[in-house]
Amino acid sequence: MVQQDPFVRWAAAAENARIFRHPAATVVACAGLAHWDRLVMSGDPDALAALVREAIPEVGTTFRPFGPEDLVAAVVARVPELELSARFAWMEITEPVGGQVGNGPRWLGEDEWPEVTALLDESFPDSYARPGQPRVHRWAGVRDSAGRLLAVAADAWSTDEIGFLAGVTTRPDARGRGLAATLCTFAADELLAGRERVALLADYSNVAAVATYRKLGFDLRRVAAARQISRPDGSRRAARDAPR
Repeated sequence: MVQQDPFVRWAAAAENARIFRHPAATVVACAGLAHWDRLVMSGDPDALAALVREAIPEVGTTFRPFGPEDLVAAVVARVPELELSARFAWMEITEPVGGQVGNGPRWLGEDEWPEVTALLDESFPDSYARPGQPRVHRWAGVRDSAGRLLAVAADAWSTDEIGFLAGVTTRPDARGRGLAATLCTFAADELLAGRERVALLADYSNVAAVATYRKLGFDLRRVAAARQISRPDGSRRAARDAPR
């Protein structure tokens, strides 16, 4: 059953992913997956605790355990060197959103990416996806009648089985007009073609975005991340204190 977990399959399909296995658990180490170096986990908490302790000295302390919220919490409870660092939503669809999107949304050319960067700087400076970053493949956008770029969304960290949306934002003075919903309908349906699902990560604090994705038919799965506990001097404790 472990190999059927979509989080694990998403990470395992990425370039240079490293897989740690136990009969009851799997951990996939993947650098720069949706911005962070992640240890994507699935399986039995006791087995995962042992795998995480094995993996971190091999891949480095920047790697953060990631998975279903209850599973991450269970692993943290078994590994004192870790602390829960974030809770957020994995949202996904397995059927087309459908609906009319008109002629507005389209995939942008690379010559338009500087405008994407400028829009992100203005309206979403903390975006994990940025034009030109590794595995950030392309950008969809909507323009107004004057040609001004109003909203964008990235096809980023997608695999052959799972499409992934990131960097979704709308210019502040154009919000409240449904542009994000229109753009995500276009991008999600495009990414779903030939794939089993399309997913994205959302902060619970972004209530409007979560509500928009729910209205489009995205299901919500609660996920979390953990990190190494810092020492008073600011350094990180190793996942395993004994020498290898």
